[in-house]
Parts: sequence; structure tokens; C-alpha cells
Amino acid sequence: MKKVLREILNTSLYLLGVLCLVYLVIHFVGQRTQVQGSSMEATLSAEDNLIVDKLSYRFRDPERYDIIVFLQTEETFYIKRIIGLPGETVQIDEEGNIYVDGEVLEESYGKEVIANPGRAYEPVELGQDEYFVLGDNRNNSTDGRDPSVGNIRRENIIGRAWLRIWPLNKFGFVKHR
Repeated sequence: MKKVLREILNTSLYLLGVLCLVYLVIHFVGQRTQVQGSSMEATLSAEDNLIVDKLSYRFRDPERYDIIVFLQTEETFYIKRIIGLPGETVQIDEEGNIYVDGEVLEESYGKEVIANPGRAYEPVELGQDEYFVLGDNRNNSTDGRDPSVGNIRRENIIGRAWLRIWPLNKFGFVKHR
């Protein structure tokens, strides 16, 4: 009888340890998320499943061109690319050129030329903990140009898109640069 109780106790402790480890990984290291919509085409597609790296931003700040997952509302997560960093000024002109601190941003992530600069037609000044984000599918993205999204506060960034796990034919690390 003692052997059976000891085995039950050992198994219970083992399962408790595994559950604690899984909890820690999900809350502090990484989490799975699924892309909804086409705002990040052609980099990410609808229904892509990703692992989000939640750990690296504990040791360093997000960088320009990182693809981040952030909390938009209590139940809604967005996936976008960082264009503007804290303390910078971002503006988009009528030709779709992106300016950061008055200089044209040389990047090729946008699927097409921006047709509507939205609120970024006027200079958007970022606070010391704010980021400006755009979707790669610039004309089919609700992003920093839209007042409903606006500037992203550092505290709302969940992590960095790290690994695409589905579909299997696209399995691999997400390219940021």
C-alpha cells in the first residue's frame, strides 16, 4: 500500500512540476498566436500560426522593423511592423513616402505604395515609450495611421513574432530585416 501511495505522490508531483513549467513558458517565454486577416501579406498570411518570443524584450528594447504582437483591446491582439521608435516623429506624404525625423525611410516591406497616410499625414510625435507600426499590406491594414490604433505603448507589446509553425510548408523563423 505504501508503494502505491508513494507512486501516486511522485506522479502527482511530477505532473504539478510539468504544469508549472508550462505555465512559466506560456506567460514569460513564448506563446502561440494565429494571424487573422491579410494586413501583413506577403510576410505573414492569414491563418499562419506563430510562436511569439516574449522573453527578448525583457532584456532589450524593440527595434525598427521588428514584427510585434501587441494588445489592442483586452481581447484583441494585432501583428504589425515597427516603423517609428520612441522620441521620433513619423509622417507619410501624399506620394506614400514615410519620413522618420524628416528623412525618407528606405524600406521595402510594404506590399505597395501607401494610398492613405491617415493621421500620419500630419507629423506624429512618439512619446518616450511609444512606437509607430504599419502592416506590410499597407493599403489593407488597420495600423498606426488609424486613430483607433494610434501609437503603441511599450507596455502593450506582448512580444516579437519569432517562429512560424503552420503551415508546415512555411515552417521557419520570421524574417524581420
